[in-house]
This record gives sequence, C-alpha cells and structure tokens, in this order.
Amino acid sequence: MSDGNRSRSGLGRRGFLTGGVAGIAGLTALGPLGALGARTAGAAPMVKAPESPDYGPLRPVKDQTTGLPLLALPRGFEYLSYGWTGDEMSDGTPTPGMHDGMAAFHRPDGKIALVRNHEQGGYTGAFTDPSYDPRATGGTTNLVFDPDKGEFLESWGSLGGTIRNCAGGPTPWGTWLTCEETTETGADGTRHGYVFEVPFDAKGDARPLKGMGRFSHEAVCVDPGTGIVYLTEDATPSGFYRYLPKTPGRLSDGGELQMLVVRTPDGSSYSTYDDGTGTEYRTGWVTIDNPDYGPGETRPAEQGAAKGAAVFRRLEGAWWGNDRAYIVSTSGGPKGQGQVFEYDPRTETMRVLFASPDAAVLNNPDNISVSPRGGIVLCEDGSEGEYVHGLTTDGVVFPFARNDVVVPAGGIPGKSVEPGDYRGSEWCGSTFEPSNGNWLFVNTQSPGITFAITGPWRTGSL
Repeated sequence: MSDGNRSRSGLGRRGFLTGGVAGIAGLTALGPLGALGARTAGAAPMVKAPESPDYGPLRPVKDQTTGLPLLALPRGFEYLSYGWTGDEMSDGTPTPGMHDGMAAFHRPDGKIALVRNHEQGGYTGAFTDPSYDPRATGGTTNLVFDPDKGEFLESWGSLGGTIRNCAGGPTPWGTWLTCEETTETGADGTRHGYVFEVPFDAKGDARPLKGMGRFSHEAVCVDPGTGIVYLTEDATPSGFYRYLPKTPGRLSDGGELQMLVVRTPDGSSYSTYDDGTGTEYRTGWVTIDNPDYGPGETRPAEQGAAKGAAVFRRLEGAWWGNDRAYIVSTSGGPKGQGQVFEYDPRTETMRVLFASPDAAVLNNPDNISVSPRGGIVLCEDGSEGEYVHGLTTDGVVFPFARNDVVVPAGGIPGKSVEPGDYRGSEWCGSTFEPSNGNWLFVNTQSPGITFAITGPWRTGSL
C-alpha cells in the first residue's frame, strides 16, 4: 500500500501546545488515579477481589474470529482476534511475532489506527523497510480498525531493523515512540538501545533519537503542555529520565537528557527499592553528560547516580494524565511485587501511589493504561496466572481478562502458529479507543495475537 493513500492526522505537530490533544490516546485525565492516591496516602494496602465488583466473574468467551475460547471475560463482553504471528499483512509481509507495546489513535475518517511493537531479538534480517539495522528482526507494525463495524481493515510493516521493541508511548502530535529494551551491539558494530518515532498513518523514521539516551528503554509518556518526554528503564539499578526537546513536537531536533533526583540532606543517590505506599519525595534533576554511551563508557543510570540521582528497580510502564507522570516499578516495594509512582512536575514532588503488599494482590505489574473514563488497567508479568487487571478508586484490584489461549493439536485453519498451550504468555500493549473507549485493544505476546474487546464498560470501573 502506498503511504500516500493514507490521510494525515488533522492535528498538526505543534497543535498540541494550543490544547489540541482531545482524542489522542494516552492523554486522558486520570481521575481515579488521583482519587486512589488521596485514598491510599498512608492508608491500608490494596486488596484483590476474586472478581470485578461491577462486571462480575470471568467466564470463557469464544473468539469471533476463530470460534475458540481464547479469553475469559465478564458476562456481556466479546472480542475478536487479529494479526496472529505469521498472518499475511496488507503489504504481503507475514505478521512478525512477539507482540508488545501499542497505542491507539483517531483517524480523520473515524477509523482507529494502532501502532504495535514486536519485541523480537536476533539478527536474521529486517521484516520491513525502512530499517535501522538491516540484520535486526524487531520493529513495528500499523493496523487500522473500524469501530462501528467491529473489524480490522488492514495492517502493514512500519519500521524494521531494531531489537526488542518492548514498550514506548504515544505523543500528542500523533506518533508512537518505540523503544529498544537492550544495549547490545550487532556483529557489524551497529549499536542498539534507542528510541524511534513512528507515525500512526505512515512509515516510521529509521533514524534513532540518540539524544534520548542509549539504555534498556521500556516506556515513555509525554507532557502535552510542554512536550517534555519522560522515559523509564527496565534494569536494576535504573533511572527515571526526562528529555527536554529543543523544539517541542520535533524530537529529532535534539535536546537534553536528565535523570530524576530524590533530594537527600547530603546530596547522595537514593534507592527507592523498598519504599511502600505513601512514601513521598522532593525531587530535582541532573543532566546526563553522555546519553549515547559506547564501549567502556558509563551507562546513563550510573552517570546519574554518581551525581546523586535516584535509582529504581526495573521501571517499566509509564502513562501521562492528571497533569502528572505515572510510572511502574515491576519488582520494587517492600515485597518486591511492584510499585506505582506519581510524579508531579509542577511541584517537583513524587510519591509511591501504591506498592503491592503480596503477589496474591498484584504480581509484578508491567504496562499501565487508562480509559477515557479514567479506568485503570494493569497488565501483569508475573507467575500467578496471566491476567489483565482493573483497579478501582478504593484500591481494589480485580481480574478483568484471563489468557486462555490454547492452540489445538490440529492447529487453526488459516493460521501458521504451532499447536500448544500459551496460557502462560504475558499480556502487553493495552490501549483504549480514544475519546469514548468503546474498544480495548491488547496483545498476548506468544503466539502473538492482537485482541479487540468491547462490552458494557460503563457499568463498572473501566
């Protein structure tokens, strides 16, 4: 498909600075997160309900595409699957595997555009052009969905030649920032560990945004008022970073990378590893002098820590809302089961919004997203079953969806995935249809499937 046949977004790159963000995924106000924070500051830890207090218990539901009961959902919800690994895309390319982070955008024609990551490693060749490293197998694909008809219309490869595209985040100007969760160097000397930009309606830019640092990138979120990009790092120790662009909305123009400081009396680096719900911090920032570090040089987190910056344990999910950045530490907290932090740039403060008290409540949360109604969705990456969870303003975690994917021995007609039990595969990339949130799009990483889920959202917390 020619890129010229796809219409451009009606929101210009600079329009977000004048309030044009309505309808762009990832920028909704986080009313429930704000209410949850007020409720949990110094309060009892969260509890986990066996089922949603509003939607009810999970039950097997058949996929409208294959007829198989691939998911368990509350009564009234239904779904279809699309873009299984190996399915031929509209450009004739097989769908790559290892589906991961994703975001949804409105198109001017009323359709929904999605940009999807593929966390593939290895060097067997790029699956599409343009490609950063022609030998590397990761990248992104773009999809189009008709929310009125409830069907996917097309898909194509949008960026290739990257490695382990795990998460990322949407921008207010209609692009997806896809992140490499690695710092490896290819056999030909090509260095990885960068952020790349992909429009929702065209091919991506294969030039890495090196000013945003070379490290094990996970997710990003963008302040729509300033254009500042906040970045997480999936490592231990890791830093929480911000990128101050020279030109808001034009990240390729360059900028400055900084790492968050928790202010201590002696100016030393602070570890957040064991901090529990309600812990509060005064914050600041230090500049990373060498964001694009090379062999034998010090990685950004260690550069920042040497200047007194704070360190975290495996920062993963990130989301902007309520004029704040919300970030997830997958294995932080007193029990090592996860923390969600809230950073307020206006007051230069941060706090632990909640820390999981036990794996039975929340087991290593990863991706975080929010519906246009303010509902909170958490994807777990743990060992207690694979669930998409909801979170109420009262601090109650409940299961919303369970991965029940089993490919029968004879396979699935028209699919190339291998038979097997995939119920242990993690959820990733949850993102709601912008504005009205009638559809939740989410991936299971293996065998690699994208789901579109709809139902009586307004009767419950999501």
